[in-house]
Amino acid sequence: MTVTALVSGGKDSIYAAYLADTQGWPVDELLTLRPSDEASWLYHTPNLELVALQAEAWGKRYREVAVRGTGEPAELEALDRALAGDRGPVVTGAIASSYQWSRLLRVAGRHGRRVYAPLWRVRPDRVVAEELAAGLEVRFVHLAAEPLPASWAGERLTPERLAELRRLDREVRPVNVAGEGGEYETLVVDAPFFAGRIEIDRAETRLERSTARYVVSSAHLKRKTEVGRPGPAP
Repeated sequence: MTVTALVSGGKDSIYAAYLADTQGWPVDELLTLRPSDEASWLYHTPNLELVALQAEAWGKRYREVAVRGTGEPAELEALDRALAGDRGPVVTGAIASSYQWSRLLRVAGRHGRRVYAPLWRVRPDRVVAEELAAGLEVRFVHLAAEPLPASWAGERLTPERLAELRRLDREVRPVNVAGEGGEYETLVVDAPFFAGRIEIDRAETRLERSTARYVVSSAHLKRKTEVGRPGPAP
């Protein structure tokens, strides 16, 4: 049986797959669902092509399944197609979204596949703190909540920025500190369990109304023997 980790390239899905690996659920493949609609409610969309580099850095198989059409029926059909033909567990980085959780459980259950969600209902700020403590190098790639500055696009999620997220949530406007409500999305460019680091060659920040999107047009994998230890956070 295959252990499949649903991975978007963001911090929560990568960290959940890492936890599965270390908690007796060795992940065989990273699976990405690619929607045609950037406003997808079910799937993360920024910079999905970089998941292949994450899989290569991690030594995992990689598989991508395209969503044929838009809207929930098309997105669920793609998930159904992606999980068919195997009965192994499915790993997800879901934290608090009942919308995503209920639909994944229903589709996975149809194929007799158990769902493993090591981050489910863990306090959002604790999740982020643990991800940073585990050594994940995380970049903001989409900012969609008014209290979050557009200038963070492409920048690193650091303990200092986590503290600022907590402050904004407490003093300015309620936000999900882990970004689970769509406030922000991320990209993992390095981790201690990666054999290489994702180096971004070309990227641009696109501002649209109240959102900022960091779009990577070119990147490559650089082996750790070439780059040594990661430098300090900016």
